[in-house]
Amino acid sequence: MLEDNKAEQLIVDIKKYISLNYVLIKLKTIELTSKVLSNLFSSILILLVLLLFVFFISLAAGFYLSAILDSKYLGFAIVGGFYFLVSIILILIKKKHIEGPIRDKFIKDIFNEN
Repeated sequence: MLEDNKAEQLIVDIKKYISLNYVLIKLKTIELTSKVLSNLFSSILILLVLLLFVFFISLAAGFYLSAILDSKYLGFAIVGGFYFLVSIILILIKKKHIEGPIRDKFIKDIFNEN
């Protein structure tokens, strides 16, 4: 009889343990997801503002160079050439200096317990 009581209590304790572990895993998943999504959203917002900044600076540079060179098209062609060179450089350094650090930051954010 005493062993039946212990077995029943063990089953009840195991059920409580499983239930609490499920809740803990669920809460950790929610915390991790919210952390990653908020980081992603803020990064996208900052990127959008930076893109607008670069766009308007590029327009200003194109108009300025066009006025200096006395040509409607040459200033914008120079700005376009500059962006072409930047894109070539970014393609060449993409794996080591862009993809790697972004991947490392993402993994760090996922496994960071703080």
